[in-house]
Amino acid sequence: MGETDTVTEQPRTADIGFARLDPDRAARTGTPEVVFAGGKTPAETVGCLAGLLDAGAPLAWATRVDGPTAAAVLERWPEAHVDPVGRVAWVGTPPPPVGEVLVLTAGTSDGAVAAEVAATLAASGVGCRRVDDVGVAGVHRVLAVARDLAAADAVVVVAGMDGALPSVVAGLTDRLVVAVPTSVGYGAAFEGLAALLTMLTACAPGVLVVNIDNGFGAGVAAARIVRSAHR
Repeated sequence: MGETDTVTEQPRTADIGFARLDPDRAARTGTPEVVFAGGKTPAETVGCLAGLLDAGAPLAWATRVDGPTAAAVLERWPEAHVDPVGRVAWVGTPPPPVGEVLVLTAGTSDGAVAAEVAATLAASGVGCRRVDDVGVAGVHRVLAVARDLAAADAVVVVAGMDGALPSVVAGLTDRLVVAVPTSVGYGAAFEGLAALLTMLTACAPGVLVVNIDNGFGAGVAAARIVRSAHR
């Protein structure tokens, strides 16, 4: 190395014994490390959240939080935000919201995944508006939100069954459409696989597809689009 070369500072790792946390992820990617509580004990989830806070994170955030884990979070931090429908919990203060993402569901059975999308947007500092039950079985309900589509910075469409709603929405707007297949449906829906394949083969361009029931991933994708546009 020459005298003028500099060494890039390595990102920190917070080793809490059973986990190695990444407290600098938000600085690198715009999204902090988020604790996936599924498969963790309540104590492990609380430990991860505490480790992130101790490392200087302004917001420690977990997804797929079940009832016992939510109770443990609230016992440790009574001021914590817990969304039992979206199964999201966070400690700290989210950034002030910018922009707006329109979150549409095909049916009310898709509500839990849409709630995860909305909570992810809130934790990311992005505004959200939800309109539920606008599935293609009554296509006039989709057409009724055409003005809302035009006003949004991005659109997230949450749908199970045949998963056709994102194609219809993408044909009505120039906004990015993030499609979330859900595991809602009868036997041949194959726990969301049918909706996933429909969305992946959408004839309308401009559809970004995330994995089955992945409201968190959809929320992060939409939030990054909006926050980039509002810089």
